[in-house]
Amino acid sequence: MSEFLTGTAQPHGNATDLQEFTDAEAAFDYIKSLYEANIAKVKHRFARFEAGDKTSPAEPGYYPYLGLTVESTDITRSGKRSYGKIDAAGTFGTTLTQPDLFESYYKEQIRLILKNHQRPVYVGLSNRQMPLPFVIEAASSNVSADDIPALQAIFTMPELANINDSIANGTFVPAEGLPRPLALFTAERVDYSLARLSHYTGTVPEYFQRFVLFTNYQRYVDEFIEYGKKQVLEGDEYHAFVEPGNVVTPNPQLTDRPPTGTPPGHLPQMPAYHLVGERHMGITLVNIGVGPSNAKTITDHIAVLRPHCWLMVGHCGGLRHTQRLGDFVLAHAYVREDHVLDEDLHPSIPLPAIAEIQVALTDAVARAADLSTGGADIKEHFRTGTVYTTDDRDWELRHKDLAIRFNQSRAIAVDMESATIAANGFRFRVPYGTLLCVSDKPIHGEIKLPGMANKFYQDRTAKHLHIGIDTLRQLRLRGVESLHSRKLRSFDEPAFR
Repeated sequence: MSEFLTGTAQPHGNATDLQEFTDAEAAFDYIKSLYEANIAKVKHRFARFEAGDKTSPAEPGYYPYLGLTVESTDITRSGKRSYGKIDAAGTFGTTLTQPDLFESYYKEQIRLILKNHQRPVYVGLSNRQMPLPFVIEAASSNVSADDIPALQAIFTMPELANINDSIANGTFVPAEGLPRPLALFTAERVDYSLARLSHYTGTVPEYFQRFVLFTNYQRYVDEFIEYGKKQVLEGDEYHAFVEPGNVVTPNPQLTDRPPTGTPPGHLPQMPAYHLVGERHMGITLVNIGVGPSNAKTITDHIAVLRPHCWLMVGHCGGLRHTQRLGDFVLAHAYVREDHVLDEDLHPSIPLPAIAEIQVALTDAVARAADLSTGGADIKEHFRTGTVYTTDDRDWELRHKDLAIRFNQSRAIAVDMESATIAANGFRFRVPYGTLLCVSDKPIHGEIKLPGMANKFYQDRTAKHLHIGIDTLRQLRLRGVESLHSRKLRSFDEPAFR
């Protein structure tokens, strides 16, 4: 038996019940069994609380732990992927949660580190307790105000001091003798975001797909709903279409399940819609509304689902005389005047364009050119360059000052979300891209006012969405390995992507 299991060495900190695995499937099965056993403890005690037991102590549930120790001789510099390997000797570990939701992700990451380092992984129980709100979604639904002190005394509650993005931000400093990070997010950080996703989008995390579109205009949502329902009712690529309220329209060719769910009385802040594919490989669309704050909020939470990429497909103001309403803008660079991420990612840090996504977007626009321009050169309605993202909705009132910045940056468009989404993609190692549609040209006197949109612009909105969908489908078909570029990963990166 390994010394790590006998107590002669404790490189995995306070983890207990450690078992050694050289097979990803077996390791995952043990992770799942530990998670289910520990979550059952919390649920059982809460059921007793609801039944009237407000004094007995609770046996806490603990998150599963996964770790491995790498010797200097085990370090590999080869491999096509930018993830799945460790570049320094030492012990690494992470807490895990929701194995049913992350099954394919966890198995892939474990399989890769086993293959690349030829060392066993260790699975056991961490010393991190499961907070009650992360175990039972509506834990306070039947609890009166008088019961709150007893609830807090008996059960573990979230500790915000331990829920942060220090690993992703590159500011985490592990305590001496404890494992270094194996993943960007701890179990508590993941559970925190999963709970927020339901609140903000009106759909549960299990429906989110790993290819994501963000938009800031309802017309795109209407088009996506029409497209999505047609796909599941007439095609065989997607299993279901899901709307806020967890309203599920199943594909009758793939399942006998009836439609389920009830539309909400009011839409959530950032409603999400999902074309559900095998292993979460479909497409999610989120209407984030206007502004960088929403853009940061939703990407903070979707990032824990480890999407393969996200794209912004929304409206912008055109800054060049030659642009027309409905023209497309492909962002190659960003001016970050949104400021919401300045504390997490300094504004001086550049956001590199992800070549695979840039090429896929350009190819999708070219394929759509036959429909939108009668086969004319796509450059007639397509520009690439810098997008200027501002946090000032009425930036037009500062035209005199901003005109100088627009000119100096060579910006071709202005919006309020794109740089935020790109910056959080860079920060969380999620490949990103931006394709915008010019809805007005304020500095040239073409301000977006009621009645100004012409049929050409209206048609472009539908084509714009379908270009985004086409891009994501092509990226999926080409394979996602190359998407997770090394330019998104630092020199001391956790092994999990």
